[in-house]
Amino acid sequence: MKKLAKVEVTSEDPKHPMESALGICAGPGWMAAARGEQTIRLLFDSPVKLRRICVVFHEYTGNRTQEFVIGWSCDGGKTYREIVRQQFNFSSGATKEVEDYEVQLDQVTNLELRINPDINGGDSRASLETLRLA
Repeated sequence: MKKLAKVEVTSEDPKHPMESALGICAGPGWMAAARGEQTIRLLFDSPVKLRRICVVFHEYTGNRTQEFVIGWSCDGGKTYREIVRQQFNFSSGATKEVEDYEVQLDQVTNLELRINPDINGGDSRASLETLRLA
């Protein structure tokens, strides 16, 4: 398998590695080891074109309001431009959030996903079931 990018995460539960959210290995997706806001960065080996970004979040523990921000850089991470900022309310009737964005991004060197798992300051850990790029 050809390496296309390096992944940086602010924290990671060893039972929920980022590779499972990326589809590289089997598993339930990525989960932070620490509570609070987390950042996932993809640092591409060479600039890439992105036309689609899909993220899937799944809540297993309870009610909360999550916010996530997706940003991109064309200068090696010196500056980031925001693509989307979104909030979603998880509850017993809404446990999964799927977002599929069409984008027209050229020369992407870095992609960043920031997740605040509970904007009200609860004890939730950030998680990401799926991250797909095309």
